[in-house]
Amino acid sequence: MLTPTPILQVRNLETVFSTHRGITKAVDKVSFEVHPGEIVAIVGESGSGKSVTALSIMQLIDTPPGYIRGGEAIFQSQKLGQVDLLKLQEKQIQQVRGNEIGMIFQEPMSSLNPVFTCGKQVAEVLLLHTDISKKEARNHTVALFEQAKLPRPDKIYDAYPHEISGGQKQRVMIAMAMACKPGLLIADEPTTALDVTVQARVLELIDDLRVKENAAVLFITHDLGVVAEIADHILVMYKGKVVEQGKVLDIFTNPQHPYTKGLLACRPKLFAVPHAILPTVSDFMQEDEHGNIVEKPVQQQKPSLAGVSNNFSRITASPELNKESYQPTPLLQVENLKVHFPVKKGFFSRTTNYIKAVDGVSFELLAGETIGLVGESGCGKTTLGRALLRLIEPTAGRILFNGQDFSKLHPEELRKRRQCFQMIFQDPFTSLNPMHTVGEAIVEPMRVHKLYANDKERRKKAVELLDKVGLLKEHFHRFPHEFSGGEKQRISIARALGLQPKFIICDEAVSSLDVSVQAQILNLLNQLKQEFRITYIFITHDLSVARYMSDRILVMNEGRIIESGKTDELYQNPQQEYTRTLMSAIPKGEAEDIIAAQKRRETT
Repeated sequence: MLTPTPILQVRNLETVFSTHRGITKAVDKVSFEVHPGEIVAIVGESGSGKSVTALSIMQLIDTPPGYIRGGEAIFQSQKLGQVDLLKLQEKQIQQVRGNEIGMIFQEPMSSLNPVFTCGKQVAEVLLLHTDISKKEARNHTVALFEQAKLPRPDKIYDAYPHEISGGQKQRVMIAMAMACKPGLLIADEPTTALDVTVQARVLELIDDLRVKENAAVLFITHDLGVVAEIADHILVMYKGKVVEQGKVLDIFTNPQHPYTKGLLACRPKLFAVPHAILPTVSDFMQEDEHGNIVEKPVQQQKPSLAGVSNNFSRITASPELNKESYQPTPLLQVENLKVHFPVKKGFFSRTTNYIKAVDGVSFELLAGETIGLVGESGCGKTTLGRALLRLIEPTAGRILFNGQDFSKLHPEELRKRRQCFQMIFQDPFTSLNPMHTVGEAIVEPMRVHKLYANDKERRKKAVELLDKVGLLKEHFHRFPHEFSGGEKQRISIARALGLQPKFIICDEAVSSLDVSVQAQILNLLNQLKQEFRITYIFITHDLSVARYMSDRILVMNEGRIIESGKTDELYQNPQQEYTRTLMSAIPKGEAEDIIAAQKRRETT
């Protein structure tokens, strides 16, 4: 039962950014309220204003170029009473942040301090807002890590952010936000980097906080499947405005706005037709001559390659790639590959043990094939992908590419061969140089490998690639910090495509993208696969995406491949209990699942 007084009331919030192109309204007259014990979800595409809304409430907008031009955010504070968060002085808002309002940020790598251990950063929050001792803070932090299902929580306490996986960093951020049991938790894409089983555990943790502490949750996400499982109320945002809001069941079963209908149609379903063209938001809506959003006629609502340019044929493939025709022969052979990391202790740093991140992995990858590599965070997926490109040196085993032992190449020869191999990294923020413009990030690899006659031609190709992934020509001269998380990932994909590789490892390449852009990128990757016979290893925690993209699936657990097979066969009849657990944890987003989830929340 909701209390009559909301813990947070946002009224006519307006946040703008001043740029050389003029004033941009990132949040345009947004109003909503959140009651204790309620979970309100804000959904929408990247750049719709979801995160800016949350950052505005917390007074975390960079000023300049951004500033809050109007509105109020009335919060029921236990220490300060009823206050307008937008008008609090710095010292007052610091009392609220991390204590009465916790926030899980979208990019854990940029939110965690690289020079402090993970545990100390969480313990610092406890020491700042409570009266407990350092020893108690450590014990409580380790307990929080256990609740967040982090492996070896005492080791994670002493680990630095760069020493743990992306999903583990996200769970550290979640533990930090929940440390002081806040009355309001703002969760900005809290499950983006998490596998389905840990995602289910995190959603359970957030719901436990709601139940036990009667806390309110403002849940920002692009994953509508997650929203269906956890939310009570939904706000749909588009270009800074709330275009539709209502109860979760009403939105999912009877959406009114064409934008909402498009979002619901974009996400790959677990048993959707593999490789079929996914619909995008633009298939459902368009703007009229006055700039108003109108729904397309039903006969025009057909899946297309909307949002992804169809002019890739103008980007000429390399001569070597054109000469190679598709043959069902192994392009890549991995034999008993191992990556072991030593655990050292003592003054002399003696090796006392090994972490077997990859432990005897063998498989083959055919030319033109897509293999999906799935498993929980920390199972070794990313380490395996990096070892295949020798970004991490293998401890043992062989990597044969077209029959050549890639693991024994001389560094100079390896550098030359890297044109054929590319990787789309999990965290676009850290994979892009903040000092380089987007254009330079795409042009530089072409220059290193001496593709095209001069920089003028390279810049032309870079612009074509930006268009290909749904970005604009003028983005060429901007810097990475000017883009949203999803837009940065599209830049990374354009950069990977610049060398026209034969083989791409996609490491959670679409995990940070909203559903419509995700559909565009998946359509694009499939289009490239057909057009240029590109071969993929698709590393993902999203089993729906893995099924849609992959010809075969490898299931990884604790450094080993525990199950493999053709996609349809494996999904219809998984042999291992671990695989069945992964599949059962996937949010379905169906009406009966939403009703069941609501009943569970009502009884707690």
